[in-house]
Amino acid sequence: MVSLLVISSMNLSAQDWSQWRGPNREGVFKGANLNLDWQTKKPPLLWTFRQAGAGYSAPTIAGPTLYCQGGADGNDFAFALDTQTGQIKWKQNLGKLHEGIQNRGDGPRGSVTVDNDKLFLIRGGGQLHCLSAVDGKMLWEKDLVNDFGGKVMGGWGFSESPLVDGDLVICTPGGNQGAMVAFNKNSGKVEWVCKELTEDTGYSSAIIADVDGLRQYIQQTSKGVSGVAAKDGKLLWKINNPLYRTAVIPTPIINQQVVYVTNGYSSGCMSIRLTKKDNAIHADTVYTNIRNISNQHGGVVLMNGFLYGHSDRPSSSWVCQNFTTGEIVWAHKDTAFAIGKGSILAVNDRFILFDMQTGRSAVISASPEGWKEFGKMELPERTTITTQDNCLWTHPVVANDKLYLRDHDLLFCFDIGNF
Repeated sequence: MVSLLVISSMNLSAQDWSQWRGPNREGVFKGANLNLDWQTKKPPLLWTFRQAGAGYSAPTIAGPTLYCQGGADGNDFAFALDTQTGQIKWKQNLGKLHEGIQNRGDGPRGSVTVDNDKLFLIRGGGQLHCLSAVDGKMLWEKDLVNDFGGKVMGGWGFSESPLVDGDLVICTPGGNQGAMVAFNKNSGKVEWVCKELTEDTGYSSAIIADVDGLRQYIQQTSKGVSGVAAKDGKLLWKINNPLYRTAVIPTPIINQQVVYVTNGYSSGCMSIRLTKKDNAIHADTVYTNIRNISNQHGGVVLMNGFLYGHSDRPSSSWVCQNFTTGEIVWAHKDTAFAIGKGSILAVNDRFILFDMQTGRSAVISASPEGWKEFGKMELPERTTITTQDNCLWTHPVVANDKLYLRDHDLLFCFDIGNF
């Protein structure tokens, strides 16, 4: 059996959102008495924070505190907010602002990972930092480029959110010195480097899996998807995909010994079954399909045997896909007051969709029976920070009865509780 495991031993509430895509990196939130019918009542805006700076980092939440990254006035920075008021608790400058190429946006990309009294984050230039969650004080730092020869495919900046597992911090610098590295979370000491994996890193973040007792980290890089042993960094398995190109972004999914990955730029999707034989992991492709889901960066979510997300192919639609067979169950292209391409978050038995062009969000049913909508909502305002695409690439976050949406320097908090 394969099970997704809680990432660390931190004493956090089930209502917190302590890392990228939630406690198990699956993009699913469970909570009681939430307002998920916006046709009846749109969520009221609680507060707006206007100094989040440039960047696409999604917030993480532990108790009454929100953590995030941004960039302004020549510096990247981390900050902490009071979730009740939106007031800043602390701000820590981290170094020179990451400047995105091709005017695709400056500032940090990945989320802050919360582990008890420590925070872990990676900046766009490849700097890994460990900060105090209490006051933002720098505890230790590494440079994935200078120290490990790290290299990102496409060059748009490191976008990974660090993975904490026990005493280890896992990240993927990429490059020919070893694409994955494990650090001691307390000291920053290098515990191992996966030197068998030597290719550029993508923009994805790793997940944890336990395959018949063999713990491993599953990650997408520039040429395929791999599993690396948690114990010593040994490469356990790898499936290359010649269709990978330009940018590899979405986080992998694992369920019942099957790994699912998808990417944009006509890379499609792939299902891989893992089995353990003679203390080794065997990886066999179940299906590869370039048409049924090709998700560029908004992510996909698995619910009750079905995958949901946006697909560029065949006709830029929101889709439901059978996880086992790879077949499309339904596809929906909104036309009136549209919800177009964007990111997805599962909340109980529904999804919150976030349009990357307009900032419009919507609630739909998480059902293979078809598209059923429960209302849409506009952002109160848009950022004045301009980029080539002017897109909202930050994923939505729900924690402790609140919905968080970001448009660069503007971070919005909505009340979705007490319904």
